[in-house]
Amino acid sequence: MTTLSREETEALIAEVLEVYPEKAQKDRKKHLAVNDPSVEQSKKCITSNRKSLPGVMTIRGCAYAGSKGVVWGPIKDMIHISHGPVGCGQYSRAGRRNYYVGTTGINSFGTMNFTSDFQEKDIVFGGDKKLAKLIEEVEQLFPLHNGISVQSECPIGLIGDDIESVSKKATTVINKPVIPVRCEGFRGVSQSLGHHIANDAIRDWVLDKRDGQPYESTPYDVAIIGDYNIGGDAWATRILLEEMGLRVVAQWSGDGTLAEMMNTPKVKLNLLHCYRSMNYISRHMEEKYGIPYMEYNFFGPTKIIESLRKIAAFFDDSVKEKTEAVIARYQPMMDAIIAKYKPRLEGKKVMLYVGGLRPRHVIGAYEDLGMEVIGTGYEFAHNDDYDRTIKEMGDATLLYDDVTGFELEEFVKKLKPDMVGSGIKEKYIFQKMGIPLRQMHSWDYSGPYHGYDGFAIFARDMDIALSNPTFKNLTPPWKKVEAEEVKKAA
Repeated sequence: MTTLSREETEALIAEVLEVYPEKAQKDRKKHLAVNDPSVEQSKKCITSNRKSLPGVMTIRGCAYAGSKGVVWGPIKDMIHISHGPVGCGQYSRAGRRNYYVGTTGINSFGTMNFTSDFQEKDIVFGGDKKLAKLIEEVEQLFPLHNGISVQSECPIGLIGDDIESVSKKATTVINKPVIPVRCEGFRGVSQSLGHHIANDAIRDWVLDKRDGQPYESTPYDVAIIGDYNIGGDAWATRILLEEMGLRVVAQWSGDGTLAEMMNTPKVKLNLLHCYRSMNYISRHMEEKYGIPYMEYNFFGPTKIIESLRKIAAFFDDSVKEKTEAVIARYQPMMDAIIAKYKPRLEGKKVMLYVGGLRPRHVIGAYEDLGMEVIGTGYEFAHNDDYDRTIKEMGDATLLYDDVTGFELEEFVKKLKPDMVGSGIKEKYIFQKMGIPLRQMHSWDYSGPYHGYDGFAIFARDMDIALSNPTFKNLTPPWKKVEAEEVKKAA
């Protein structure tokens, strides 16, 4: 299908909403919009960060997922206790492919599940004693850990366990930080509040612990904030930053350590990748320590070059010169990749539905390959995310916030994209419809996608998905209808 006009996109939204009761139609209509790049504030066209509509299939996560699964979980030298029933911790264990360097179970623990394994008796009598015993056993079994976080699950908030008191006592006993994080899953409307809660815990329990201690700084110290090293993304980013003459003092959470987090207030610039999950702590460091933060985007050569030059402008001429040399060195590689894949991918249409930053950050990478993003949306965005997104999307393209399973499926049927970029929950639905889907949460077991090296992998993966002959043997529902109509006409 060709790109729709504004009127056609509005009609599409109205058609999809027709199945809902009147009250539900009114609610969901606020979360679906036709993009207008001339709008300065997205709140004029789309609503976000509201409770999901009861009775529909939302793809969101919970506050615990935002704290343990995203922000705290990848800190590799700490042990993160999922305080509550076993399921939440097991589901969040190693699900996001946060790569790290270290020996698992010795000095790195990111892919291990530590849980207090709540049972019915713990709901009745409380789990404070069980938590204290668990921390004691963790210290005996894994003495090389550098700290513990207590990630509270739903029952903890419901029964009123005092994780703060237990953590305070345990800190004294083991002489290592034990950090309570009140991230009960039912809090907030999505995982977004979990990010905020986790940021507040870092602010209150971590960042000021190195205040007043000696630190050898340089004028080129930076920190990578909000990169979770999915498939090695943070490593690809770090390579470029170091090649342009900067010293990466800390990267977190992906492949990050407690010491790096503590060192961050000493840097000259915070480089913020995932705005949604880490803007809170970046703003705090700007206010308390005077450290500016800068968003960057290393998806695709166009955005990489923009970001490298933007970062370099903060530093002196030597960094600017090295940056231009980096750009020039990688340009032939980018030209070769685009020359190889663009003829195969040009004109292909993509629909995105992801969390964090990806619904807008990856648009440029697709466009570098000649592809067009015709619809995008977030699972848990706020309006400041959409403020940035409307400038990246084309006029009259489709925007959808917290889209329901039904709505997304109907939009795909009507717009007929060549590819969908979303998550594991949506993957098999669309593949059975004969549409290639790439997981844009975890890179579908591939990656990295960041940086120049990552773009080569990104282009290859998109080509593999679209060229896969499997999907030609699957008939989408709309093609079945078309075939029946042709048969009847004959």
